[in-house]
Amino acid sequence: MTAIIDPLDADAGLLREPAIAPPADETGSMTRRSMLHHVGVGAATVIVAGIGAGSYRVFDNGVLDAGHGSAYDPWTNWRNDPTSLGTVAAAILAANPHNTQPWIFHVTADTVDLFSDPSRRAGTLDALEREHHIGLGCALENLVLAALARGFQPDVILLPDVTDPTHVATVRLTAGNKVPSSLYDAIGDRHSNRGPYTATTVPADVLSTLGSVTAGLDGVDIRWFTTPADRAALGALVIDATQAIVDDVEQSNDSYTWLRMARDDIDTHRDGLTLDTQGLSPVILALAKILPATSRTAGDSFWLNQTRTVHTATAAAYGVITVADPADPTLRLVGGRLLQRIHLAATVAGLGLQHMNQITERVDRDTQLGQPSTFGPKMEALVAQPGRHALSTFRIGHPVRAGRLSPRRPVSQVTR
Repeated sequence: MTAIIDPLDADAGLLREPAIAPPADETGSMTRRSMLHHVGVGAATVIVAGIGAGSYRVFDNGVLDAGHGSAYDPWTNWRNDPTSLGTVAAAILAANPHNTQPWIFHVTADTVDLFSDPSRRAGTLDALEREHHIGLGCALENLVLAALARGFQPDVILLPDVTDPTHVATVRLTAGNKVPSSLYDAIGDRHSNRGPYTATTVPADVLSTLGSVTAGLDGVDIRWFTTPADRAALGALVIDATQAIVDDVEQSNDSYTWLRMARDDIDTHRDGLTLDTQGLSPVILALAKILPATSRTAGDSFWLNQTRTVHTATAAAYGVITVADPADPTLRLVGGRLLQRIHLAATVAGLGLQHMNQITERVDRDTQLGQPSTFGPKMEALVAQPGRHALSTFRIGHPVRAGRLSPRRPVSQVTR
């Protein structure tokens, strides 16, 4: 669940006088790549000359209407339908890898079946489909919470059809009392926050509360990394894994596939990673949208830079979901449910959370290639829990700015 473009933290004091204009490309034009390169390496301020508020790119790339339009409607209408179909409206707002939205649903009055959509895999970036299944587990958790809030008693059956591995869950719905919850209420406010976090620590009792939401989820646990030494060690491994991904052309290409830069692409696909979701300040976000698009390699460079200077540098703590066997699809689904619960609980607590799975992405890539694992043994040593292995990793903290909406496909496009 990596970010592609995340060039700098303007709110942390990087925008200040004296102003320095960004470099031009070889044609003398100022491109998004040249501007982002300039600010990404620590320049004080950016001036964009010759681009007025009336530029077509202001409108073409949604500078003035970020988070609005049909691609974002699911975030506002997910409570409207009280029937079983309404549970899907909540499910599609779940966390998922690279916003691939890897789900298909079949809905009747008393049953919702959840299927994997093989066409929405992330290729070599998710070489063994670990994150694909985790994202489906996240959607399942939202669906269960929505069922309870609508007066259904959900009975979850994982992998109900041994002949069809894409059929990941059946949820049987029987009439019951409405069970509202703060986690359900947070579904529409939960967003991955890739921006900087403040220096404020997250108290141990808050982390303990977040980690206690495991009721009914067997086989999964949470390992917190809170001390400066632990955070530094895990952060350094995340940076190294990020470098390995950008050095792997296939992984880099598969990651770039899910980047949606132009508003037309967002409205067409309604998925993927956008500039809006990269945690940028309003000024830098507007400039990034106005200037011409960057390249894959430039995007990799900025992602690596942000991983080093913002994501790992400002993490108040890390959490690692652990299981006995990360290859077990059942544990992946259950781990996804726990991950979604933690993210919702963090949202209730006013905390930011960003999924950071570069380490396990490289672990699975080494397995796919049949080569010795570079990162597996190092991650095992950090987790330091015999018989437990890392399934998914995230950072947490007090965000400098709120996370923004990601595009979502509507219920009508993900049901059959």
